[in-house]
Amino acid sequence: MINTVGIVGYGNFGKFLHELGQRFFPQVEFRVHSRRFEPDGKTFFDLKTTAQSDVVIICAGIREYEDRMLTVLEYALAETILIDVATVKKHTSELCRKLCSGNRFISIHPMFGPESYKKYRGDVSGFRIVVTDYALQNDTYQMLKAQFARLGFSIIEMTADEHDKRLAETLFLTHYIGRSIIEARFTRTEIDTLSFQFLMDAVESVKDDEELFADVYRFNPYCKAVAERFHTAQEKVFQKLQ
Repeated sequence: MINTVGIVGYGNFGKFLHELGQRFFPQVEFRVHSRRFEPDGKTFFDLKTTAQSDVVIICAGIREYEDRMLTVLEYALAETILIDVATVKKHTSELCRKLCSGNRFISIHPMFGPESYKKYRGDVSGFRIVVTDYALQNDTYQMLKAQFARLGFSIIEMTADEHDKRLAETLFLTHYIGRSIIEARFTRTEIDTLSFQFLMDAVESVKDDEELFADVYRFNPYCKAVAERFHTAQEKVFQKLQ
């Protein structure tokens, strides 16, 4: 029985998970710990109280993940389930395996965020959650899977390595193209085609994630090759036009 959920980190995604949690699990007490907000005993709590929840979701930046996990584990209970929601999975799954010897954990990547949630007006049907690793009793894991499936989410299981490889060719590539368009200062106009509108929708969905873009490149071993492959393709296309 899950009665309390702690959220460590309250950036855009932490806020989003808090909103989702309150919507789908109104009976659960949510405890948020953020270095930017003073504990008030209602929404925000000190780290010890947050870490001693039944479930703790770590919403830190990838570069901070190890430090934040260690601070949580100082206070977490033996029965606390840690949830890793980082965008890269090999790096953080390995951290979970290394650091969470006395704790249960699950490594996942929700393949959606505040922008897609807003775009679909709160309809989460078909929203994908990738599971790459876990250290839970099988009946607990199956119960969690079934519960989220009933809410409309689609659960996909794959290895952390496979996830990172696919992510480099999809989400990272979207960020790479988006950052390039921002750097070149292309903007919407009054005569946009539908295809250009779709392109700019993608750009706007990633424009505020510059730190995430840098972290994914740094911690996902497949991103460098994808960036080089795309850059080479751009040069070939440009040469064909000459």
